[in-house]
Amino acid sequence: MSFMDQFGLRGMVAVVTGSGQGIGRGIAWGLADAGCDVVLNARRESDLTETARGVEERGQKSFIFVADIRDRSEELAELTLEQFGKLDIWVNNVGGSDEKMTRPLIETPDEIFRSQLDLNLTTAFQGAKAAAKKMQEGGSIINIASGAGMRGSPFTGPYAAAKAGMLNMTETLAIELAPSIRVNAVSPGPVVTEAFDEVLGVAGAEEAIAATIPLGFLGTPDDIAHTVVYLASSASRWVTGRNILVAGGRTHRSYQYQERLEET
Repeated sequence: MSFMDQFGLRGMVAVVTGSGQGIGRGIAWGLADAGCDVVLNARRESDLTETARGVEERGQKSFIFVADIRDRSEELAELTLEQFGKLDIWVNNVGGSDEKMTRPLIETPDEIFRSQLDLNLTTAFQGAKAAAKKMQEGGSIINIASGAGMRGSPFTGPYAAAKAGMLNMTETLAIELAPSIRVNAVSPGPVVTEAFDEVLGVAGAEEAIAATIPLGFLGTPDDIAHTVVYLASSASRWVTGRNILVAGGRTHRSYQYQERLEET
């Protein structure tokens, strides 16, 4: 196998939850570009149909599973084996918030906090369990976390707490599932997606956020997909239990440094 061949995924089968739009769609298309057949999941069939079209335009097969993935991961894993005969890669991407507003943590209703943990953490737990039972040796589980889970996150506390839990879970699973299965996480920084614009809803917000990023621009779904393809491939065969922050250099410390510069 040549050096560059190690980044390819020819003949592999991947599941990507939450792949109807945004980062999930970008990941699905990136995996297809690398040679994967892709099983797609989201709640809206129209979104999945568009993602599936992109997978097939890249010369790969797709299968659509229209469902809220909560409590459905085992079914999805079974369907993957029925359709493709194997499972090599599982990407826990589903997440976000069904409530498009922010508030201080102590003002968050209990049911909203529980819902955020369920959507962003429990789904990943269930997905990892289902995948581990069906994967062959050499499989890869990739959790899409968030830069918010690596620091204090005012006004998005439940989401950040869930993603912080995902990072801890990633390390635990990596130890428990080694050496047969690798488990890693990718933490996106500010990436422009439909959900991103919906939550911000403020003219000029993108420019203001880009100003806090050392590289000077917001990310795209492709930026996250590139990292996922690396972690899914044999090029990362000696990487497990790690979290890769893909955020243009933006960290909690760099953000604070930028604020101090603006004050001087």
